[in-house]
Amino acid sequence: MTTVRTVTGWLTDAYPPGLAEEWDRVGLGCGDPDAPVVGVLLAVDVSDEVIAEARAVGAQLLVTHHPLLLRGVHAVRRDQPKGRLVLALAEAGLSQFAAHTNADAADPGVSDALADALRLTDRRPLEPAAGPARDKLITFVPPDHADAVVDALAAAGAGTIGAYDRCSFATPGVGSFLPRDGADPYVGAVGEVERTPELRVEMVVPRGRRAAVVRALLDAHPYDEPAFDLVELVSPPSGEGLGRIGRLPEPMAARDVARTLAAALPPTATGARLGGDPERLVETVAVLGGAGDSLLDAARAAGVDLYVTSDLRHHPAQDALAHDDAPALIDIPHWAAEWLWLPHAEKVLQDAAAAAGVRLETHVSRLNTDPWAERY
Repeated sequence: MTTVRTVTGWLTDAYPPGLAEEWDRVGLGCGDPDAPVVGVLLAVDVSDEVIAEARAVGAQLLVTHHPLLLRGVHAVRRDQPKGRLVLALAEAGLSQFAAHTNADAADPGVSDALADALRLTDRRPLEPAAGPARDKLITFVPPDHADAVVDALAAAGAGTIGAYDRCSFATPGVGSFLPRDGADPYVGAVGEVERTPELRVEMVVPRGRRAAVVRALLDAHPYDEPAFDLVELVSPPSGEGLGRIGRLPEPMAARDVARTLAAALPPTATGARLGGDPERLVETVAVLGGAGDSLLDAARAAGVDLYVTSDLRHHPAQDALAHDDAPALIDIPHWAAEWLWLPHAEKVLQDAAAAAGVRLETHVSRLNTDPWAERY
């Protein structure tokens, strides 16, 4: 039996919660982790209509991009919007899971779906996330014990770099020490200065494995008091992070990029809006699914020709376009931009279910939950 816990675990693997912004509320927002699941509906928002659709298609799990309970709720009442939705989910036996800013920052994630609509190549994050936190362990080992110590450290989690394990570097040198009363020296004698060949051994350590690696060192090292250093390393940028920068397959006028996007997005009342010179030749593009005026400066600093995002406000957009080196701007509807991600998330579930050999029916909601209904 496939459970909510199993299915949401597949999504957690694809969109790690650690990538979410501090203010965000991702993961299981409502429901029973151990409830059985045979059907899933994916949507951008939780709404009355989406819940009704989930019931109609026989889903037990509703996966949304936007969290249901992003801000504090102090009462669950049917006469209030959030309370009505929570009660409707419970009455329908529906669990609800959100992958929000963690899906925005994942690789691939929400912005990759938007980049796919423009067939962008040579992609990199607009605002890269730092890579995993790491330390460097440096210790000094008699040459005939070096392999055993390295093996023990590797078994505890040290020495992994990309696709390589047990990575280490050793430099020969001479160690010197004076054992005092109470010492139990591996070489030398109490009260006499000892000089002995040693190897300086260096290995990277995931910061979360720091304690385990130090314990392994103390257990495996032949000295009763081994010398070692732990140096915190600066985390390099990763392939994860907000937004994507890429290159169009061939240069296009800004208005043609806007038309291409408008054709790729599900229709909405507001559509796409272009700021800047419509005839500007565009080669490099930054995209960010969701509200993106916080990264207007980052897009300009990246030197792109065009920045595509949603919810651009009047004054930030006006100020951004006033710079001599400003990119052109395309503002697209928030819901439509993020809807493009739903088929990608659906494929994550389909691939995981196939690999696990379980049956899972998935459906992507095409209900328009954009707040704007008509344009006059």
